[in-house]
Amino acid sequence: MKRLEGKRAVVTGGGSGIGKASAIRLAREGASVFVVGRSANTEETVEEIRAEGGTALGMITDASLEDNVAEIVRRCLSEVGGLEIFFANIGVTGTNTPLLDQSVEEWMEVYRINTVSCFLAIKYAGAHMTAQRYGSIILTSSAASLRANAGAISYSASKAAVNNLAQTAANAFAGTGVRVNAVLPGLVETQLTRKVFEDARARGVESKIGHVTPLKRPGRADEIAAAVAFLASDDSSYVDGQLLSVDGGVSSTHPFGRIALPN
Repeated sequence: MKRLEGKRAVVTGGGSGIGKASAIRLAREGASVFVVGRSANTEETVEEIRAEGGTALGMITDASLEDNVAEIVRRCLSEVGGLEIFFANIGVTGTNTPLLDQSVEEWMEVYRINTVSCFLAIKYAGAHMTAQRYGSIILTSSAASLRANAGAISYSASKAAVNNLAQTAANAFAGTGVRVNAVLPGLVETQLTRKVFEDARARGVESKIGHVTPLKRPGRADEIAAAVAFLASDDSSYVDGQLLSVDGGVSSTHPFGRIALPN
């Protein structure tokens, strides 16, 4: 039996990147997946899952708006038949505008999409899950939430807020059977990070991407999806309020340059 057999999952940001890889992985593990995204590639993910023999439905909407998240949960319950897993995965990067030139408007938008969307997932999925006394809510944070200079300032701060939200929500749900955890990806090529990779290729330094990690490479979306599947499953039944870094080890140390010593 597949470890997610009979489970129903929502994946937001499911049209590409980590969201797409996670939706496909959850389906392969046996879950029926309700894929949510803002563009037509959402349906492409649905079709890929179905082509592999999995069960999936799609919804094109903005998962950072409260009425929409309420509707996502309502439709998943009515059309998929239940909800045990919610992966809140939408995000934006923010800009690298100098700090003193950044606007409140940018910060509000980054927080709305990166942090408030996670709160809304917890609020609406959590209401159903606490009633059934079972569920796993997974939030996408980032290794950039842990230290400076790994992402735009507004992005890093918004993801640090996601970390705290995972911990405080887990405790708010104490005794209900609902778990809340965050996954913290390192550098992975997605729509959000594609320019970094394309610029490196254009300059002929693609091999340098991820060189500051102990694994000496960037991550892959399927590697993050594997961690999401673990947190979604009962294999992680005693994991709650945790921040799971999937970053090639970069958060285990302070990046430094290796110097070749003379013989």
